[in-house]
Amino acid sequence: MKTAAANKRTKRALTGDRPTGKLHLGHYVGTLTSRLRLQDQCELFLVIADYHALTTDHRRQHIAQISGNVRKIVLDYLSVGIDPEKTTIYVQSQVPQICELQLIFSMLVTVAQAQRIPTLKEMIATQGIDNPSMGLLGYPILQAADILAMRADTVPVGKDQEAHIELCREIARRFNRLYGYVFPEPKVLVGEVPTLVGLDGRNKMSKSLQNAIYLSDDGETVRKKVMSMYTDPKRLHATDPGKVEGNPVFIYHDVFNSDKEEVAELKRRYRKGEVGDVEVKERLSRALNEFLAPIRTRRAQYNDEPQIVEDILKRGTARARSEAIETVRLSRRAMGLAYAFSE
Repeated sequence: MKTAAANKRTKRALTGDRPTGKLHLGHYVGTLTSRLRLQDQCELFLVIADYHALTTDHRRQHIAQISGNVRKIVLDYLSVGIDPEKTTIYVQSQVPQICELQLIFSMLVTVAQAQRIPTLKEMIATQGIDNPSMGLLGYPILQAADILAMRADTVPVGKDQEAHIELCREIARRFNRLYGYVFPEPKVLVGEVPTLVGLDGRNKMSKSLQNAIYLSDDGETVRKKVMSMYTDPKRLHATDPGKVEGNPVFIYHDVFNSDKEEVAELKRRYRKGEVGDVEVKERLSRALNEFLAPIRTRRAQYNDEPQIVEDILKRGTARARSEAIETVRLSRRAMGLAYAFSE
């Protein structure tokens, strides 16, 4: 049963990103829009999960890129409007208590539970991993430790991460049942556009598949990527009636083009064979660049102040570490691991 203090405390949300490169439009619609709302509604924690980045590639040259990628991600956060005065941004590996919680939680999860996560199977298949490491198998348990270290109530994620959060909820339930209430059971918050198809029209937008438009792409890069986008494969000429439903170009128009009358007009003409793919893509390019313009402006402002990212991470990591220390203290006491000399 929850304590009165647990019921009264400010609600918290946690999510984050692996520092494997810049963020793209799929991240924006998948979770960033949810984060922007949440930072005004509750305590928001954003973890840059560098340990998670090692689960699929732990080569030294890959690790050498992580610090630079951390900076890129923080700049992406700031550029879309994440406010470090409202949101705690921190680096996972600088909060060692998360690893202690992962160890404790691993005792509560069977091997079968860990292996059944569908996104793990997908990750192993798409990246051609022949012999997955124990670290990769434990990825969802480490993710649960990330979430529960901050005792988060809500987790905004992409739709493909829902199974991970369900395991986190199971871990919280089992811990609370065995030892007494410490952890809330976090709820999933999926973005309004759960999955954004990539430029290839076949897979979700992904850095590894190179089918993404990045938040930091310049105007000409965006235009070139849009002009190469997959459309209706059965439409050979501009005068052929085209299919709008499931067409990636129109999916992007629906999401990012603020001129809904223009979108409706393009759909009508496309279905009748009265407009070519080039015009539809040119208008999408313009709409995307209008959407990205203020993001680029903010990014440039923060990029001109290199110390600001380091200061944000120092403050955020100190705050997150303090919260994680308290969580470990509560967990150890509930389990009976709180020895007199360690209290």
